[in-house]
Amino acid sequence: MSDTPPDRLSTDPSSPFYDEAALSRDVGIRFKGVEKTNVEEYCVSEGWVRVAAGVAKDRKGNPLTLKLNGQVERYFRNS
Repeated sequence: MSDTPPDRLSTDPSSPFYDEAALSRDVGIRFKGVEKTNVEEYCVSEGWVRVAAGVAKDRKGNPLTLKLNGQVERYFRNS
């Protein structure tokens, strides 16, 4: 694996963008210069993140998410 996280990554195992190897290396996200710890999915090239909307769940038990647009920076916390 390279030293940069993937362009798009999701924490949902049913997503095609789920990558166990990248998630095990602890990916960090800065959105608009602020560290975010509740990111469910991100895409750097398109400039958006999906964050959990409180403790609300959908009918399948997954967290409800909000899509926020802006500058996204990704990095591995444990180099």
